[in-house]
Amino acid sequence: MRPAAGRAARTGGVRRRGAAGGPEAAVKRHGRWRTVAGQVFGLVAVLVLLLVSAAVLAVVLQARHDSRQDARHRSLAAAEAFARAPGTALALLAPNPTALLQPRAEAARRAAGLDFIAVMTVDGLRYTDSRPELIGQRASGDLSRAVAGQSFTEVFRGEPSDAVRAVVPVRDEEGRIVGLVGTGIEIQKVGDVVEDQLPLLLGAAAGALLVGTGGAALISGRLRRQTRGLEPGELSRINEHHEAVLHAVREGVLILSADGRLLLANDEARRLLDLPAESEQRPVAELGLAEGLGELLASGREATDELHLAGDRLLAVNVRPTEAYDGQSTGSVVTLRDSTELAALSGRSEVARSRLRLLYDAGVRIGTTLDVVRTAEELSEVAVPRFADFVTVELLDPVLRGEEPTGVHTEMRRTALTGVRADPPLQPVGDLIRFVVPSTPMAAALAAGRAVLEADLTTAPGWRTQDPEGARQTLAYGIHSLISVPLQARGVVLGMANFWRADTPEAFGEEDLSFAEELATRAAVSIDNARRFTREHTMAVTLQRSLLPRVLPEQNAVEVAYRYLPAKAGVGGDWFDVIPLPGARVALVVGDVVGHGLHAAATMGRLRTAVHNFSTLDLPPEELLGHLDELVARIDMDRAEAGDGNGITGATCLYAIYDPASGRCAVARAGHPGPALAHPDGRVEFPEVPAGLPLGLGGMPYESALLELPAGSRLVLFTDGLVEDRDRDLEAGLALLRSALGRPGRSPEETCSDVLGEMLFPAPSDDVALLVAGTRVLAVDQVAEWDVPPDPAAVSRIRNAASAQLSAWGLEEIAFTAELILSELITNAIRYGAEPVRVRLLRDRTLTCEVSDSSSTAPHLRYAATTDEGGRGLFLVAQLAERWGTRYTGRGKVIWAELPLSGGGSGIAPVVPGLADLEDLAW
Repeated sequence: MRPAAGRAARTGGVRRRGAAGGPEAAVKRHGRWRTVAGQVFGLVAVLVLLLVSAAVLAVVLQARHDSRQDARHRSLAAAEAFARAPGTALALLAPNPTALLQPRAEAARRAAGLDFIAVMTVDGLRYTDSRPELIGQRASGDLSRAVAGQSFTEVFRGEPSDAVRAVVPVRDEEGRIVGLVGTGIEIQKVGDVVEDQLPLLLGAAAGALLVGTGGAALISGRLRRQTRGLEPGELSRINEHHEAVLHAVREGVLILSADGRLLLANDEARRLLDLPAESEQRPVAELGLAEGLGELLASGREATDELHLAGDRLLAVNVRPTEAYDGQSTGSVVTLRDSTELAALSGRSEVARSRLRLLYDAGVRIGTTLDVVRTAEELSEVAVPRFADFVTVELLDPVLRGEEPTGVHTEMRRTALTGVRADPPLQPVGDLIRFVVPSTPMAAALAAGRAVLEADLTTAPGWRTQDPEGARQTLAYGIHSLISVPLQARGVVLGMANFWRADTPEAFGEEDLSFAEELATRAAVSIDNARRFTREHTMAVTLQRSLLPRVLPEQNAVEVAYRYLPAKAGVGGDWFDVIPLPGARVALVVGDVVGHGLHAAATMGRLRTAVHNFSTLDLPPEELLGHLDELVARIDMDRAEAGDGNGITGATCLYAIYDPASGRCAVARAGHPGPALAHPDGRVEFPEVPAGLPLGLGGMPYESALLELPAGSRLVLFTDGLVEDRDRDLEAGLALLRSALGRPGRSPEETCSDVLGEMLFPAPSDDVALLVAGTRVLAVDQVAEWDVPPDPAAVSRIRNAASAQLSAWGLEEIAFTAELILSELITNAIRYGAEPVRVRLLRDRTLTCEVSDSSSTAPHLRYAATTDEGGRGLFLVAQLAERWGTRYTGRGKVIWAELPLSGGGSGIAPVVPGLADLEDLAW
């Protein structure tokens, strides 16, 4: 009955305090806002109000700033687009720019969502405006920056309204500023965007304020409920619980005062520090602590896991200051953790962490290039000195050449050697290493296919068997421990890695074997990738070099020198060519196939063959590129239909035909950089050549440019790999090329050396093809020309004049054959061609006979029947001449025939008709 009565008394006591003088009564006496819950509610409500107000203000300011920035970007983009639009510059130079530009400006303004687009003269006189009444008036504001060539944006304040305005200069084809384009958005509309967002922002702020106030009310109510009815006894029991927990934890706790006195120490702290019984309220310096630990606790500075000795224990000490009260520091709290037993585990975990970091570094540093030797060097460099003091790497010779390993691995080539010292008694790089003694760790590792450990080389007789003298020198040097690991990828041995220790006193252990194998496995994969790349790169280079011209053809039109450099990262599709053409002319070609590798090299070969075939048709450069464009498109189409995802997307090409008789060069390009022209006086220019689309895109015809090349000038053709790279743009590359070509009096061969010495990167990322042609001009006495009147009787006069010219040239041996050919060609031109008819003889490596007329009728070789009265003329020309053909010009055609100067041509053996009879024959 007594326990029950006690419980009833306590219960009754609680009810009486709640009714007479408990927390509820205190709240009524002192007011709800003076309670902790009320103060917490008020403080949280004020903070929520301030935060919401600041957030709304920040959002409004940010929205206003973003709206103006957006207006600036939109205005500037629209102004630059309109200024650079095709036809804008020409329209400004037209008699009535307003009529041409006003409709376009209004359409652009509406499409861009702007308030105005104004096209102005450099003086600010408006040609167009969204308000027609302002056309013809001068725009206000400072336009000098745009007149100076600078595009800018500004917040413009003026008439008819304030606006965010952008002004951009308009340049013509020569880069001169011919006008200005101003665009903008009115400030009022920019502000309207922000004002439109205000209802949403205010609504969100009200919601946030409501949620925050409600949350504060919930917290205040919960705090009020949790503290209601607490009595001193209950608070004492809570304190007893805290004391029990404080002394039960397995971590020492000290509480120090601001003046360095010990206020509290739990049982664990007393045990760890061996504190005396009456230690509270005593200064820390009088507790007899170890020197380092005592200084730390007396200083009051913060510490995190500092290790200090306390007797035979190693303690991890943490010191944190307690929260200041009334502006005064109240001391600090110290925690002590016994880490003696964890020290050994910590050391092992640190080793594991360092190995993981080393493996990570190996993954980043090994295999940065696709070079076999460099990859082996990276393996040796990453392991020294963090794992081994010396590392040697040996690879099979086929691996170094990029070939498949043969399976025989008793001989390897030392490829890399890295160490902490520069004079180890190990065989140098390049030596042939033989593994013929089975007892050596290297041979055992190769035979087992796994790493082999020799922890102590001084007690390893099998290691000394193969080279006793070398082993003696190695031991005398201090090398004492070894791990040999075979480098294997896809189950095939590529080489061997050996890890040696000399300066590190600890020998390799069993736990090091797995790490060495992991490191070697990663390196072996990278070495195998480099080997396979080397094989493919070698094949591609071999294929490409076999497809490029090995010997340039003989011709007298130009003196040619060239350079071709394949990229280190992979062979591309760059090519060049020199093709002799009839009439002592020559074609110069440079091209670039998109992509790298075997596919690009093979496609380059197809295109080079196609250019040779098309050049036999003697087509102008623009027509030849048109045929080449169709060919590339068909190649892409065939690959797409076959489902080959490696089809090219196009190619670029520059094709030039130089005529030494006139000194003129016709050039056309398809997506390729234009040529450079170095004049004999050292002046360098980049002639304007119409830029066509790359080959394979189709849809647009190509255009050619006609250049006048003085004798002794150098025409330089190149691919983009020469002037462009990841670290250099086109403009910088062309500037360097101009500097390299600016030395007068240099031969083409010397010019190639100058250009590559000035511009070439150590490892170009793309192929480089360079072709330099020094121009020559035929002498006046090498060319003879006659105009032929439309009279058959004139044939004999021209024939006699040609015979006299051939005699003057000392070509009497072939004079009769040349007369026969000229007679046939002139007679047919008079009969079937159109005026004017012209004859030209060119003496170069061969004698070229040309007859031109203004008709485009194509002659055809045929065999005449015995009853035919004509049709044998071209047959005789084909039999007498070494080569013959037709070349079409802008004003007709030219029929040409070539004869060897020595008279050893393919003349016909049978007796030919007389000249008078030949004049009656026709084709």
